[in-house]
Amino acid sequence: MKPVSKSKRTRATAFTAIGVLVLGAAGYLLYGAFAKPELPPIDGNTVDIAADMGGFTRKEVRLKAGEPVTVRLTSLDGSHHTDGGGKHQWAVDELGINIVAPPLGSRYVTFTPSKPGTYTFYCDICCGGRANPTMSGRLVVS
Repeated sequence: MKPVSKSKRTRATAFTAIGVLVLGAAGYLLYGAFAKPELPPIDGNTVDIAADMGGFTRKEVRLKAGEPVTVRLTSLDGSHHTDGGGKHQWAVDELGINIVAPPLGSRYVTFTPSKPGTYTFYCDICCGGRANPTMSGRLVVS
């Protein structure tokens, strides 16, 4: 068996090290792209909803009439999205609620639903707006 030269060993070691660095960097970037942001706690009854180009994370929200609630909307899309610029909305016309979250950010509103009913929430900023079934849902107040 012919011995492996020192230069071939050095080259193989360098390629291995570069491969490990590239895979590590790719893993780090992929984790950052798909990990959801850690949100600070808010006192009281809080409903967290996230939105991206694929829709809302919750299709139905259940609340009790007369009890205050904070709805926090988080946009998981960055400003590079051409449709809406990464902003998302959570609006309920009958209750006068309109939350607009900035790209990769959150906004919240605290309100007290006064009467029972079933209401539609939606995002009309992007993604086909109200006509897109993934960008709307039901708010049920009992």
